[in-house]
Amino acid sequence: MLFRLSTFALVVVLCAIVGGGALIGVVIGRRMQGQSTEHLKEASAALQTTLLGFIGLLLAFGLSLAVGRYETRRETVADEANAIGTAYLRAQTLHEPMRTASLGLIRRYTDARIAFNSAVPDSSAYDRARRRSDALANRLWARAGEALNGDPTGSATRLYVETLNEMIDMDTTRQAALSNRIPALVMWLQIFGSAVALGVLGFYLALSGRSLTAVLVATIVVILILFVSFDLDRPRRGFIKIPDTLLVSTRATMNGPPAATGPTASGR
Repeated sequence: MLFRLSTFALVVVLCAIVGGGALIGVVIGRRMQGQSTEHLKEASAALQTTLLGFIGLLLAFGLSLAVGRYETRRETVADEANAIGTAYLRAQTLHEPMRTASLGLIRRYTDARIAFNSAVPDSSAYDRARRRSDALANRLWARAGEALNGDPTGSATRLYVETLNEMIDMDTTRQAALSNRIPALVMWLQIFGSAVALGVLGFYLALSGRSLTAVLVATIVVILILFVSFDLDRPRRGFIKIPDTLLVSTRATMNGPPAATGPTASGR
């Protein structure tokens, strides 16, 4: 659910739950301030120390998971850009008319993958980019089959088919990387655990009559950590996005004339 929220809605949810937990603790502590005992203060101090330590470890664990998944998604974009670039280079070694047709389809496929990389999941733009890239991949594979039938023993054709297969397989790899997110149970445990820990902290400080600045600072820091962790796991909705620089650069290399002229008819 949290992955489908807009950035503003996500911030509101985090502030409402985490900030609300801290506020409830402060209010309860203020009301019990006059009737508190030393035993209650000692117990709440020990409890808030334990909870804050546990939540600190949990937040660090969640952030490390999110960073790891973000780096994996960036690597898949780089791998796909390399696969597309290699397929484009090897397509230049095909015989005509497969060579020209395949080069044009790879250019269009790269455009579709760039659009796919920047589209928000479940949006119309995402569905269009996905359908277009799938259709172009099918056409490329059909052309590769024709080229292989026309030149079954040629090493250039076989190398191109192998690279094209790797390029198409990268779509599945990227889909798996995008769908691999922090488990929902861990996310909700982070949010509600933070709310409880900050609530106990606010309760202890209000009960002891101390300054509440520490509660405010801790709440802001925890909300920021939670937001960054969740935003890293929403690579197409939030502020932290997966860059498509490598795909764009690969596409730019296709604007000029192909480096190889391809075999002539007598070279079969």
